Amino acid sequence: MRSGQTNPVVRTVHGAVRGRYEHGVAVFRGVPYAAPPFGPRRFRPPLPPEPWDGVRDAGSFGPTAPKPPYSEAFAQYLSDPAIPGDDCLNLNVWTPEPGPGARLPVLVWLHGGALTRGSSAVPVYDGHTFARDGVVCVSINYRLGVEGYGLFPDAPANAGLRDQIAALQWVRDSIAAFGGDPDRVTVAGQSAGAISTGALLAAPAAQGLFRRAVLQSGAPEASDRDKVRRMVRRMASRLKIPATAEAFAAADRGQLLRVQAEVGRFSSPVLGGPGFGLVVDGDVLPRDPLEALLDGDAAPGVDLMMGWTSDEYRLWLVPGGLLERVDRLGAVALAGARARCHCGNEVVRGYRAARPDAGAAEIVGQLVTDHLLRIPMHRLADARPGSSYVYEFAWPSNLPDLGACHALELGFVFDSGDGPDARRLAGEGAPQDLADAMHGAWVRFAETGDPGWASWDATHPVRVFGDGPPHTAHGPLDAEYDLWKADVTAPRTPRGTRPRRLVRR
Repeated sequence: MRSGQTNPVVRTVHGAVRGRYEHGVAVFRGVPYAAPPFGPRRFRPPLPPEPWDGVRDAGSFGPTAPKPPYSEAFAQYLSDPAIPGDDCLNLNVWTPEPGPGARLPVLVWLHGGALTRGSSAVPVYDGHTFARDGVVCVSINYRLGVEGYGLFPDAPANAGLRDQIAALQWVRDSIAAFGGDPDRVTVAGQSAGAISTGALLAAPAAQGLFRRAVLQSGAPEASDRDKVRRMVRRMASRLKIPATAEAFAAADRGQLLRVQAEVGRFSSPVLGGPGFGLVVDGDVLPRDPLEALLDGDAAPGVDLMMGWTSDEYRLWLVPGGLLERVDRLGAVALAGARARCHCGNEVVRGYRAARPDAGAAEIVGQLVTDHLLRIPMHRLADARPGSSYVYEFAWPSNLPDLGACHALELGFVFDSGDGPDARRLAGEGAPQDLADAMHGAWVRFAETGDPGWASWDATHPVRVFGDGPPHTAHGPLDAEYDLWKADVTAPRTPRGTRPRRLVRR
């Protein structure tokens, strides 16, 4: 608590909340932005919370959305607190100056977790460092898994995305009372949070709710509706119920989570498989978001910052020994990757030629990473030159085999690398100067729209955050990009078909 100050009280559009002073800034946790999405509201669009009288305590994180735990292999690297309760559509605010009048820039954080896990309570996402540096930080919870992204004939799609829009509307209406400027909002996310950010860029209902966007390790995309339906149908088959929202709403919540984890255990970014995702629904998401952004139909005037890590795939393959299994499969794995990426043989040959000493797992991992993340971001930057900034996080973890893997950069973005949860991925001795540079770039982008290096142009500048001072590389992905561009006439796997699996069940 600041000397001589009591706990801060701020009035939102739904009622007053009392926060805490911590680390020299004010923090408000567990503030509801929508009503609990259960009972008659289950599988339905979010509704405003009931207003309350008096002052609501906002000293602790609110309930997290229902989710299964990570497997033991992933849990050693990723923290994912679970807080029970129905009132899971809540958010947290860190601010240096609670009260109207400050008009500070705002960063709204969307967590990752494959749309099935994660929450705003993950310790790495502590927003006090942004508030310390003059940016109001907001982190939100949203519905996950079948509750947020199940596709049913009797319920609207994309409930989790609708939650995110409701949270942004709350920010528009209430953030000034916390010292934030509703006209200077940056939406940022990593992995599934970045995919969600891409969808928000294309969602008509989200237009005007933010001015800038950061996509870290996730590109705009819409999932195949049949893929999501298969996930729901597999769950329904195991539960012995119809594949409807009405039947799922009557099922035991714990059993739903167990079955969801069972049917999704073979799904991963590298291997594919059934899974939940955002879908084009003709309503909240009327078009594929990447197509809308490439055509210039979405988010005009919104500044973009986009980035990836050098070895994204290592978090997907190292836990559980998949890296070694894919290496052993060799040519079979490469054929599976070609099917997974819907690319021609020349693309695979080009990747092998560029990495003559690499094993199958590295080639497969980089191929799938480029297909899912880097190439779509490259195309998006090409479509929005002058207002796009691109970077790569290249510092390798101090832990064995992880390299510069997926999610490693988060401890540096939030400058939380000295905490035990960030050390799960980084190990001991993460460089503070790198955190200063990475976090500082995000702060500058939220403040001004310029993170501190050249915007995208014909030279394709990419800011590299790795060992030593950050530097700008020009066209580091151009060789791979040229392979994909030259592949436009190669045979494609039709949408809805299943590529051959890379590993046996």
